[in-house]
Amino acid sequence: MIASVAGDITAFFLVFCRVGACFMLLPGLSSMRVSPQIRLFAAVTISFALTSLMMPETPGGQLPNDLLLLSIFRETLIGAYFGLIVRVYLLALEFIAGGVAMTVGFGGMLGAPIEGTDAQSSLTSLISFSALTMLFIFDFHHLVLSALIDTYQVRPIDEAPNVRLLLVGLTDVLRESFMIALQLGSPFIGFAIIVNLAVGFINKLAVQIPLYFIALPFMLFGALFILYFSIPYMLSLFVSALPTVFELGVR
Repeated sequence: MIASVAGDITAFFLVFCRVGACFMLLPGLSSMRVSPQIRLFAAVTISFALTSLMMPETPGGQLPNDLLLLSIFRETLIGAYFGLIVRVYLLALEFIAGGVAMTVGFGGMLGAPIEGTDAQSSLTSLISFSALTMLFIFDFHHLVLSALIDTYQVRPIDEAPNVRLLLVGLTDVLRESFMIALQLGSPFIGFAIIVNLAVGFINKLAVQIPLYFIALPFMLFGALFILYFSIPYMLSLFVSALPTVFELGVR
């Protein structure tokens, strides 16, 4: 009886390591604006639900201390990897949004962060927070939890993950995420290049006039005008491309 209870507790704790590590890096749930008690309660609740489903794949008995520590490390690594996939995908969008803000003149106006901890421009905060909201509306966390459940079929608790495959998958996720982010930000980058070149050529013809200061409001207006018409399509493409990027990391 005691051995059975110890085995159940061990199984629950190992499942909690995988789920908790994923929630620790998952965008939205890992935000400093979410209470740690809420994250802990969500991770414990989901771990309780998964433990009853994963009992055939979990070790039935108390593990030795060295194997238990190794299993904890493995489970934490797998869970953190799944949370890191979505984190990298959102960071790619934040990176290109920060680059767009700098090129169109929004880079110097930093404000309070919404999801992260670093100060961001208002344009970057608007795009990244809108994208994160759309991800939650379309249940991206269900996709992550479904992938976590499927991992117990291919990577049980007593089996070590293939670190090489994890690194290859993370590299593919990085490549595809930044390619998608570059495509989403390409209208703003093209607009900024054309306007800056035009202002530079005009400034050569009229050196006495500070055209860069005069052209800044027009550049800001043009960027906001493009954002007004393109942000629905940007968010739609960003959300629809997440399953493809996620499959690259979990294949």
